[in-house]
Amino acid sequence: MTTSPARKPWWRRWFGSRSERAAVRSLKRQGFTIVRRNYRCPHGEIDIVAVEGGTVVFVEVRSTGNEDVERTAASVDDVKQQRLTRLALHFLQQHRLLGRAARFDVLVVSWPADRREPVIEHHRQAFEAAGRFQMFS
Repeated sequence: MTTSPARKPWWRRWFGSRSERAAVRSLKRQGFTIVRRNYRCPHGEIDIVAVEGGTVVFVEVRSTGNEDVERTAASVDDVKQQRLTRLALHFLQQHRLLGRAARFDVLVVSWPADRREPVIEHHRQAFEAAGRFQMFS
């Protein structure tokens, strides 16, 4: 029995990086300005920080090798939303942007085997700030 490539850490990193690059291209085509990729702080990592109009957008990128985008999007559960909220608050505090409107988007990047380019599903304002923090939206 062979091991699925998804079980290998190097493959998951490569697949995730490839998906993030596709997400950045998609956001730029939609007019977003990319501010940071892979922003790290003590609370974890935000995949993409972008600006659309006057709104700071925190983007979580989820990728899948199949076409089940709904299940993949649903993987951004309550625990993940709370962590992303803490990360976003930290980013806004560090960059003195607490007065700016902010939102959370989720991009699902699906790589069906029969296609050369991914299918990207963009969930704008996918969830509200979670936990005890309140943010502008």
